[in-house]
Amino acid sequence: MSVPSSAYNILLLTTDTTIQKQVRQIFEDASITVARDTTTLQKEPPKSSFDIVVVESRAGQEQTTEPEHYLAPSRTLFVKGSRAVLRKTLKMIHAMNASSYLHPNKAGDGSLESYLEVKMGEFVKSMRNGSARNLHPILLAAVERPLITSALKETRGNQIRAAELLGLNRNTLRKKIVDLHIPLKLTKTKGGS
Repeated sequence: MSVPSSAYNILLLTTDTTIQKQVRQIFEDASITVARDTTTLQKEPPKSSFDIVVVESRAGQEQTTEPEHYLAPSRTLFVKGSRAVLRKTLKMIHAMNASSYLHPNKAGDGSLESYLEVKMGEFVKSMRNGSARNLHPILLAAVERPLITSALKETRGNQIRAAELLGLNRNTLRKKIVDLHIPLKLTKTKGGS
């Protein structure tokens, strides 16, 4: 059960073979560069930037050069810690991956319907465990309030345009705004740009 990783470029700055094996197991198809430290790596500069950088911090030994120039802050996952911390972190990544592998529909196909199906299922299950009743009106209110608020923010508080966007009559929208206690001043001041 590995992460689909054919596009990942990973830098491992560790001598721990257990950590190296864990990374290879989790990211089977990734391009993995292993080095003792950045000084060793500088002898053979990388051909491209890294998606994931894993650095083992050793007690009493600081990296002679931090791997900053190998990082693209907006797109690089940077993990630094002791061997124990790195092993635990990699076990967590592996467990999360195994969970999504065992329940592929949890991630869904990325559609809104799939996402809502998962979230609604979790909601119904938690409410059933609490022996709740009348889930339909509770759930509708929970969905309607943020939906209407978002539509009002998108239209900068213009109720006529928000009603059109939602496919509602303006009077129906006004009633829902009152019933759901949606503050209109917030939707006007926090309008989209």
